Amino acid sequence: MSLVSSSAPEVNPPDPPIGDTKSEILDSVVWASVTGPHHWPFAEIRGQAARYHPDVAPFVTVSGQADERVWDDLAGLVGPGATFALTGTSLTPPDDWDVVSRDAGVQLVDIALDVADDPEAVPLTAADVPEILALIERTKPGPFRPRTIELGTYLGIRRDGVLVAMAGERLHPPGWTEISAVCTDPAYRGQGLATRLVRAVAAGIRRRGETPFLHAAATNTNAIRLYESIGFKLRRRTTFSVVQVPENPKA
Repeated sequence: MSLVSSSAPEVNPPDPPIGDTKSEILDSVVWASVTGPHHWPFAEIRGQAARYHPDVAPFVTVSGQADERVWDDLAGLVGPGATFALTGTSLTPPDDWDVVSRDAGVQLVDIALDVADDPEAVPLTAADVPEILALIERTKPGPFRPRTIELGTYLGIRRDGVLVAMAGERLHPPGWTEISAVCTDPAYRGQGLATRLVRAVAAGIRRRGETPFLHAAATNTNAIRLYESIGFKLRRRTTFSVVQVPENPKA
């Protein structure tokens, strides 16, 4: 059965981005987002450090040219004692900072995804956030905050009026859009809902002339296998660190 609406416009796949200069911006993807399309009204910058507002997303990042002074910028940005998700740096935190966890991830980009609008996928709005958060809690796809929905288009599929699957747009470096919050209620898995939603979100991204990409935990081999099977390709491996600022950082 075709999942493509008869009125859906054709969306041509982009040229493969692997290894070209177009994709280099994804090496510092959060920085490129918060200092670019998402700077206002979603983010704040302090020197070499930047972050999304906490009610939008938990990510904190630094400039690709950051030096050791960045830790002062980070402490001033998030505040003493704060715990946050840090991306975009290989610098080692000062001795009095606590690295709470460090997890491996992967970044995949669209090179051959067959996109398609889906007649069952409906746009989600701020009014749907309580139900979205409940689905996120049941499925654990990654962080979702009350204002995350403002970052882009989110689509959902309902059964008997209940939201059972969703996917949407999160990070937005120039020329690219991340597909995120891909999740399906356990009772409705195995029906291809996640794949349909990824294709539908990607269709909107392609219409803007942008390229879809996504992230996954390196341990989530089932999701990675699915994404690769539908047209994504591994671009790079990443590390997600959770770091805590000391209550009284050293001068």
